[in-house]
Amino acid sequence: MGDSTAALPHAFGGPAGTGVIKTSPEDFIVEELLGFEPSDQGEHVFLRLEKRGENTEYVARQLARLAGIPARDIGYAGLKDRHGKTVQWFSAWLPGKPEPDWRQLESSSLRILEVRRNGRKLKKGAATGNRFEITVRELKSDPSLLEQRLKQVAERGVPNYFGTQRFGRDGQNLARASALFAGTLERVDAHRRGLYLSAARSYLFNRILASRVAQDIWDRAIGGDVFMFPDSHSFFKPDAITPDIAQRLDAKKIHPSGALWGKGTPAVTDQALAMETAIAEEEAELCRGLEDFGLDMARRPLRLYPEDFRWERCDASLRLRFALPAGAYATAVLRELVDTDCSDD
Repeated sequence: MGDSTAALPHAFGGPAGTGVIKTSPEDFIVEELLGFEPSDQGEHVFLRLEKRGENTEYVARQLARLAGIPARDIGYAGLKDRHGKTVQWFSAWLPGKPEPDWRQLESSSLRILEVRRNGRKLKKGAATGNRFEITVRELKSDPSLLEQRLKQVAERGVPNYFGTQRFGRDGQNLARASALFAGTLERVDAHRRGLYLSAARSYLFNRILASRVAQDIWDRAIGGDVFMFPDSHSFFKPDAITPDIAQRLDAKKIHPSGALWGKGTPAVTDQALAMETAIAEEEAELCRGLEDFGLDMARRPLRLYPEDFRWERCDASLRLRFALPAGAYATAVLRELVDTDCSDD
């Protein structure tokens, strides 16, 4: 049982070259897409911050200290990699309290871009996605092959793999999930237990997706498939793969889906069920462990389509711009184009 995404099959035959990213914060820019407008009224101050080389939890603690409130009263939609420039929203609950001068936090690594009000705290998972601007430097590639890969990604999207970050350093989260299920891991707090369960679930999904990538059916409908919308966790199962379903699939309006394992009956049938069942039988201990810990069966799109995908090539660099839905990994896009020495976001 491995965890590295490097061993997972590629959709288009492998990357067209090598390069590096994150040589400077400006080489990896992430802008959080909140998905709603703050109401400009309420007890929660919403702050849109630009940060360089700072992780989300550290900034949250700084906000709490300046406002004189507990850390639990600071909200954010998700964690962002510190190795880059990120634009992210935070909230601070200040019921009947004076608002501090937020500019006191500003530095060479932190800027206040916007301050709003809202009636509710910003909760994890509230963002609908992220917009990326990534520069690959020290690019060594076959120019014609790279151009082909770029066009293939723009046309078909990429397999929606979970990135290596999901599995922890050297795959430790996955190994600890196995120990947790075997009953040999003691004194695990809820946060770490969640990380381990997530790693096991993500590994199983990657294996299901890999089996379809290997057969070049990761973005196509097969018998018994259920489909998901790009911006929703819900799924539906049509009575048959009609021309309308095929057209919506080609237009990227819907995607085939794979199991996020848990208790319950898989939603797929026929060929799709046979493929998921084959993986589940090979990884029976992980599947049983997730079921025993009470996770419910869920689905995740097999295909990831980068919206507004654009690129610029200049000498030994490649600049990419695209937007992804929440829960997707920018490195799922990168790995189809170039091998990089990056960590996931």
